[in-house]
Amino acid sequence: MSASDNKNTVQTDMDQGDSIDKVSGSKDLKKAEKERKKAEKLEKLKAKQEKQAQQDAMKKDGDEKKEKKKKEKSVITYDIPTKKGEKKDTSCSMPDAYSPDYVEAVWYDWWEEQGYFTPEYGGRDPQNTSYDDKFIIVIPPPNVTGKLHLGHALTSAVQDCLVRWHRMRGKMVLWNPGCDHAGIATQVVVEKKLMREKKLSRHDLGREKFVDEVWKWKNEKGDQIYHQLRKLGGSYDWNRTCFTMEPKLYRAVTEAFIRLHEMKKIYRSVRLVNWSCTLNSAISDIEVDKKDIPGRTLMAVPGYKEKVEFGVLVSFAYKVEGSDDEIIVATTRIETMLGDCAVAVHPDDARYKHLHNKFIKHPFFERKMPVVCDDFVDMAFGTGAVKITPAHDPNDYEVGMRHKLPFITIIDDKGNITSDCAQFAGMKRFDARKAVLQALKDKGLYRETKDNPMVVPMCSRSKDIIEPLLKPQWYVDVKEMNAAAIKAVETGDVRIIPDMHIKTWNNWLGNVRDWCISRQLWWGHRIPAYFVTVDDPSVPAGTDTDDNYWVCGQTEDEARKKAAEKFNVSADKISLRQDEDVLDTWFSSAMFPFSIFGWPDETPDLSAFYPGTLLETGHDILFFWVARMVMMGQTLLGKLPFKEVYLHAMVRDAHGRKMSKSLGNVIDPIDVIHGITLEKLHDKLVESNLDEKEIKKAKEGQKKDYPVGIPECGTDALRFALISYTSQGRDINLDVLRVQGYRFFCNKMWNATKFALNCLGDNFKPTETPQLCGKEKDMDRWILSRLSYAVGQCASGFENYDFPTATTACYNFWLYELCDWYLEYLKPIVYGSDEDSKATCRNVLYTCLNVGLRLLHPIMPFVTEELYQRLPRRQSNEPPSLVVTPYPLEKDYTLRDARLETAVGFAQNIVKSIRSIRADYNLTPKTKADVYLKCSDEETANTLQAFTEKIQTLSNSSSIVILVNQDPPVGCCMSTVSAKCETHIMLKGLIDVGKEISKLQGKQETLGKQLKKLQDTSTSDDYCSKVPEDIRNQNSEKMDQLSIEIEKLSQGLKTLATLQ
Repeated sequence: MSASDNKNTVQTDMDQGDSIDKVSGSKDLKKAEKERKKAEKLEKLKAKQEKQAQQDAMKKDGDEKKEKKKKEKSVITYDIPTKKGEKKDTSCSMPDAYSPDYVEAVWYDWWEEQGYFTPEYGGRDPQNTSYDDKFIIVIPPPNVTGKLHLGHALTSAVQDCLVRWHRMRGKMVLWNPGCDHAGIATQVVVEKKLMREKKLSRHDLGREKFVDEVWKWKNEKGDQIYHQLRKLGGSYDWNRTCFTMEPKLYRAVTEAFIRLHEMKKIYRSVRLVNWSCTLNSAISDIEVDKKDIPGRTLMAVPGYKEKVEFGVLVSFAYKVEGSDDEIIVATTRIETMLGDCAVAVHPDDARYKHLHNKFIKHPFFERKMPVVCDDFVDMAFGTGAVKITPAHDPNDYEVGMRHKLPFITIIDDKGNITSDCAQFAGMKRFDARKAVLQALKDKGLYRETKDNPMVVPMCSRSKDIIEPLLKPQWYVDVKEMNAAAIKAVETGDVRIIPDMHIKTWNNWLGNVRDWCISRQLWWGHRIPAYFVTVDDPSVPAGTDTDDNYWVCGQTEDEARKKAAEKFNVSADKISLRQDEDVLDTWFSSAMFPFSIFGWPDETPDLSAFYPGTLLETGHDILFFWVARMVMMGQTLLGKLPFKEVYLHAMVRDAHGRKMSKSLGNVIDPIDVIHGITLEKLHDKLVESNLDEKEIKKAKEGQKKDYPVGIPECGTDALRFALISYTSQGRDINLDVLRVQGYRFFCNKMWNATKFALNCLGDNFKPTETPQLCGKEKDMDRWILSRLSYAVGQCASGFENYDFPTATTACYNFWLYELCDWYLEYLKPIVYGSDEDSKATCRNVLYTCLNVGLRLLHPIMPFVTEELYQRLPRRQSNEPPSLVVTPYPLEKDYTLRDARLETAVGFAQNIVKSIRSIRADYNLTPKTKADVYLKCSDEETANTLQAFTEKIQTLSNSSSIVILVNQDPPVGCCMSTVSAKCETHIMLKGLIDVGKEISKLQGKQETLGKQLKKLQDTSTSDDYCSKVPEDIRNQNSEKMDQLSIEIEKLSQGLKTLATLQ
């Protein structure tokens, strides 16, 4: 290579290097530019994000302010300073919307302070008022424990609407409030409280101190229920409030026991009772929950770590003495075989003829047991042989009595096996269940175990399994009492409503056993019976079970005197021991209608208010309380306690389930009145006595039924819902959220009255009487006709205890007749220039408001009082409150005009048809259409002619043209009103036909696809075998509905095609 080549090469390299540098520099510049642009973008993005964040923050702040403002707006309260008991100030303007919190404030305290709820109001004298001019009712006294539930709210609502109705009709009314001491329930609550707070049992304290603790608890918590009853609007005479353990009632209960014992109606005996091992007490049948189980089931039992097996039938063999024969018997309570004393067979059962008069051997004891013949045995059930345990089974008890068998108790008060039961002694009863089964297997006597559907009796308070035990108890001989109670209903002296419950009344009273009235508790009316020991050799010692050695008295001194006379010895020879037990709560409740008035003394209240007029309660306590009040009233006073018994239905949840804490569906009525969040509903569960699993289950139930909690509904809406639901028969499936719909009804009334008062004007003075002036037009006479109808329906509803008739009449009048039609009709008149028409309409409107509020007051006391107080009065001497204002009577409202109602109803149907078409084609309120009414005859046309102006106004139409046998112009949409009239609305030019057609076709296509999918599914080969019947029925209904909708769309498309 030459030098020049080198030079050139170097030069080339230099050039290339220079070129590379240039390229490199260019890339750097581009990169820098790119980075700069990127940075600018990031800066812009950052600025944009900051701006957006600022806007979001401003929006959030604005939303929060709006939300806060919204919340502030929604919470309307009555803030005018008003002293307790003073009248509410209604001179201020009405709030824009109905608020239960605002409306329900102050009124109750004023009603109570004015004495409206007392029978003496207005200076009336109960002693000098005839029985027929009184309405007397006592509260079914709620338990002093805890709070009210919706069942109590129903009772209060139904009773109060009757009480207010009778009071407004001029009757002297007494509704006597009170509370029950609730022996078992209260003792359990206080015992749990003592253990939780002080780690003490009642036995640690002793009886006297424990009872003091219960009184302390009652005085602290006992008024909660009264506050709730006030909140529910109950118009009780609070001056006569009573408590079943107060001295007046305590004395009456004691006296009743003494008199019945002296009449030989109360006696002492050893019999089987429902025994709660946890409570260590006998309990009444109503306190026993009967749990149905389908077969083998493991259940939690108090005092046992592991669950206990129920729902199985265990078969085992007894060996026949002196032979190789055996008898196989079966039982669901294998542990009770320790107390067996016989085996029973049916006398006609050929399988066991050879064993008559034979004996069998007990495998664990030296006990010979006879084979007895008794026709109570069902030959077809099991082996046809039944083990007999008289001391632990009600049926076996009867067999034992008939055959004079020994009664062997093998389970003690605490649920343990007694000491004379060999290797099983001291075991817990359900531990012994396993041990006995194993012992039978070891001896080769076990045969089989199989599932057995059964009913397990449980203590409603402790959830323990009830054990039938033999106990010395006090009983009421009810045979004659029951017969008298049955006769009282048969003769009509007591009327039971609905009469379907008479059969239950007769069945119960005709078959019931004597009533066990003693309870092994410390809280309650202590039995005033004393066991007598006589320090005299001429008088043999008695036994606890011998009724002859018991005397009764209000005091120990009185009892001692009676004992001395009875045994013909001096008082100093007598030693007394008072029975430790207390009386069944239902015993004291049976005296309630007369004990509250001071019986056994002949007090003014007893002579004035006994007997009562009505007893209203739930049908579930027809026997436990109602029948026993009748029995005691007849026996002790010779008078029935009331003339009528109205039994309301039981409240269940929206799904028809019984109210149960573990389901989470027990709702406090106060939570419906004020509203409550889901979280607070959950919190209430945590505060209850439920275990963790039950709380979890209950929370799930609450979340499903009340996902956003319960809205504030108010007292009036709750009462209206409960009363209107009473037509459902035995059970009321109450959807709590439906109550909110009646709050909307209150709001509608509120707005209607507010508008009406504006129509009346500040200077309006109603005429002194609601008579017609002669200038009323059709719609005026129509609304008065409908008002007369509502008055008649309310009278019928209340008189016949058909409350839904009254609620429906009020609801329809206010909502569908006054608000939807008459007020709309009024607007052009009120805003027009015809003063005569204005004056007439205003008086008619006032009558509607005045009467409508009075009709509704017994059901919705608060909102009606609030609105009524804002109305002017016809006369200056009218009563100061709706509570004591006369209820509208049928004789004063006789303005029914059936012909006019039919004509107006026809016009209303036309308006509805026009509104329906307008809605179908989305016509806005500003868009007015011409309407043609095609009539088939002159008579129909003439009827409608009088209503054309009203139809035009109420349907928002531009004109109404009546045609007789003429076709309307092309471009109308038609709807059939009746066989004699069609509505045609001119749509041509008012709607975008192409757009409407496209919309309907799209909807038709969508529905068609849904229908085809269901049709394809339902015609598949395995459809019937794989798809449940209820789903198939649902699919069938869906297909029918889709077919109807598609047909409607087809008709709509045909109509639209004529408009093109």
